[in-house]
Order: sequence, then C-alpha cells, then structure tokens
Amino acid sequence: MKRALLAAGLILVAASARAESNPAFRSMGEVQADMAAGKATSVSVTKAYLARIKALDRQGPRLNSVLALNPKALADARALDLERKAGHVRGPLHGMPILLKDNIEAADMATTAGSLALAANVTHRNAPLVQRLTDAGAVILGKTNLSEWANYRSTQSISGWSAVGGLVRNPYGLDRSACGSSAGTGSAIAAGLAAGGIGTETDGSITCPAAINGLVGLKPTVGLVSRTLIVPISASQDTGGPMTRHVTDAAALLTVIAGTDPADPATAEADRHKIDYLAALDPKALKGARLGILRITAGRSSQADALFSETVKSLEAAGAILVNVKNPDLGPISAAETLILRTEFKAGLNAYLASTSPTQVKTRTLADLIAFNAAEPKELALFGQEIFQASQAGPGLDDPAYLKARADAKRLAGPEGIDAMLETDHLDALIAWSGPSGIVDPVNGTRVFGPPSSLAAVAGYPHLTVPMGYVAGLPVGLSFMGPAWSEARLLSLGYAFEQISHARRDPTFPASVASRPEIGPALDP
Repeated sequence: MKRALLAAGLILVAASARAESNPAFRSMGEVQADMAAGKATSVSVTKAYLARIKALDRQGPRLNSVLALNPKALADARALDLERKAGHVRGPLHGMPILLKDNIEAADMATTAGSLALAANVTHRNAPLVQRLTDAGAVILGKTNLSEWANYRSTQSISGWSAVGGLVRNPYGLDRSACGSSAGTGSAIAAGLAAGGIGTETDGSITCPAAINGLVGLKPTVGLVSRTLIVPISASQDTGGPMTRHVTDAAALLTVIAGTDPADPATAEADRHKIDYLAALDPKALKGARLGILRITAGRSSQADALFSETVKSLEAAGAILVNVKNPDLGPISAAETLILRTEFKAGLNAYLASTSPTQVKTRTLADLIAFNAAEPKELALFGQEIFQASQAGPGLDDPAYLKARADAKRLAGPEGIDAMLETDHLDALIAWSGPSGIVDPVNGTRVFGPPSSLAAVAGYPHLTVPMGYVAGLPVGLSFMGPAWSEARLLSLGYAFEQISHARRDPTFPASVASRPEIGPALDP
C-alpha cells in the first residue's frame, strides 16, 4: 500500500511539473520566453529545481543523482536577474541552472570523482568549460554523482556507484541501472532537476546514461571541448559534453562550451570548427540523408530491435535513405584501447593530483590512491581496484607498444572504420540503437545494453544519442555517429528525428518494471 501511494504521489509530482510555472521538463527556450515575458526569473527557476532535488533526490525515490549543491547558486541567479532587468541578456543560457558531473572542477565545490580520497578537493578553480558556462550566464546548480573515477577502477564495478554518493537510480525504474559514468547527470536531468547537465565520456559515459535515461547526449569530437581541470582517464579519448531533455538545449550548451583552450593542445582547431549549433539546427535534415545502419547491438533485446524496425520506417517516411553496413571488427580496436587507457590514465591522473592542494588532498599519485583504497573499507566494499593496479604496473607514455596501439586504434576506428564506411556508401552518418537498461545486480553484475560507443570513442569522433522510444517503460536511444567535427550535422539529424517522433516521456519513478499495470498482473494473476 505504501509503495502504491508513493508511486501515485510521484506521478502527481511529475504531472504538476508540466505546469507552466514549473520549469522541470520545459526546454531552455521555453523558460527563456517566460523570463522575457516576466513570468519567471532565474531565482524562481533555480528555487524550483532546488525543491525538486529535495523532493526527489534527497527524499521520495532517492535518486542519489546530486552529490552537492552550489552554495552561491541563488546569489548568482539574483545577479543574473538584475542583469536581465537592466537589459543585458547574455544568450540562451542566461539564468539557466546547470548541473556538472563531479569530475569537473567548479570553484565553490569539491571535485571528488566520487572517491573519498578527494572528498576535500576544493581547488577554487573553474574548469575552462565551466568558465564558459558562467560567462554565458549559466547558474552552476551543483555537482552530480558518477561511477567512481568515471568507471575506471575495476572491471567488476557497479555502474553509477561511488563511495561518496552511493548508487544512482534510474527514474524510469528505480531498480534499473542509470548507466555510467555520467549516471548522476543522466538521472538528474531525466528527472527534471536542472535545465541541463554536463557529462564526460571516454567510451560511452555520456551516450550510455543519456540513452538509458531517455535523454539527448552528445559526445563531441575530441578537441572541440576543453578537458583542462577535468579528472582524466585518457588524453586520447576524454571529452565533456551536454546531456539534456531536448536537442535544442544540447545545441545551446555545445555552442557555449566548445572552443580552443591554450592549456589543452588537443583543442587547437576547436575555434576554427565551432559554430552556433543552435542556429544551425535543420528540422528537414533527414530529407535525402543517407544513413548507414550499424547492427552491433542487434539481438540483445528483441523488443528494442522491433522498436528500431519501426524507427527505420519513420526515418524513411521523413525522406532518409537507409543503407545496411557491415559491422566492423572491434576486437583489435578494443585490445588497443585497453592498453591506451591503462597507460594514459596513470600519467594523466598523476599530473592532475599533483596540481591539487597538498593540504587538502593527501593522495598525490595513483600509487597513493591504491593504498588509500586498501585501507578504506567503504571504497572496496563492493568491488576491487584491479584497473588501478594494472595501470600502476603498466608502461609509460614513451613505451613503443603504447605508441603503436594509439596509432593503430585511431587508424582502425577512424580512417579505416567510420570514415571508410561513410565513404563506401556515400553516407551522411551511421545509426544504431541501445537499451533498455538491466536490473542492478551487485552480486552477478548488471547488463546495461548501452549504445555501441567504442568506434566513435576510439576514433575521437562525435556520437549523438536521442530518445527513440520505450520498452516496458524503459528508454531506448537512437545513435547518430559521423566524422570528426560533424556535430552540426548530427544535431540536425537528431533534431529532425525528435520533431517527427516526439518520443521522450517524463519519468514516473516506478519501483520496478514489475509494478507497471501491463506487466504486474501477468506476473501474479
């Protein structure tokens, strides 16, 4: 009875969030229109999101998606309201509350990467990505939970779990994985706890939680967005990117965070390639577009496969031309990626830890972290740290095997992978699908059914996922992948699909899929 009342109450919360005065599930453009009309302010919007965090993240279903709130959020919102009143609006993000994955530095909060070892890591620095957001008028609302160390500590990790924040829960099924490592951002934005969020990806950490939580998620070309002051895994593959409920919001966020950073050599070409992605959105982008179907995920879920078959019909009805492409051999790519990440992680993490305050962070190297975890029962309560140990024992950045693996991986995934497939069939993009999420199982492991992220991740190419539909109430995502710097094209394709499908639904926070009315009675007739 209590569970039924909770579910009913949460449905009412979700329904009331659709009211015009509540920004929970509205696009940034709609909220900006309300602000321009005097129907809302940045303060009122920020307070509304803070109230939802209290009701849904701290209480109610307890999503565990938000690790910390910015103590200056309301003061920042008030200052931005005064600017608006004085006639100065900085752009589409002015006054918009944004959540950051907690491996991205923000001046007024600790950056923990989910680890107790960094619980006091208040650096008083803004990552360039964050500075771009605040310069554009965004309100940094807080930090989101994540798979600890961006899911790079153990091969047996529980996706979405950290020692600092516990397990992130999926708002479409509280017993289902929210995927990782940007699990908190995915869950929070899906639940309407902020206007948008920023995740990070090395391989699947934006696109998987976005797809599994019914969001738009964009993993940009590596080098379009600065990685400076983001806790690293791989200099070859790391990038930040937007996670939102609407394609327009993802385009607005990307427009702001993209750009060259002198401290990150990988971004040297970013200013030359970045554009106003919001202005470039084309609702007719599917007409005449040639899309290659990657069937890497086929057979994992018959219901998701059937949903994709219906999606193909919708794409064709919109004028797209669908072409089946041969699945690439991911074995050599995966083997090379493993060596690349193990090698770059130690070097990158040691450099990051050396830049933090020695009075606040006592673990100054990867070796220190391994010792810290071994002495801290909360860290190793559920799984170990074998990736840490393998990386510590691995070679340096001058190792010939690493250098060969890095060159081979880029070539196989990029020029001989995505580029070759696009060129052979004269394609504009590749498409694939993902989901639904599996049940969280801390004993035998969780099957997540995320998108086929490795090809774009290793190549360093962009990968967009948008809501495609639902299986038993659980989100399924549609992926668009293209060559380097093709974000504008992918966003337009995703936007055009969003306009014809209107696939996304607000979550209702069910305890499990078994509680759904079309499933429960059949399980217990």
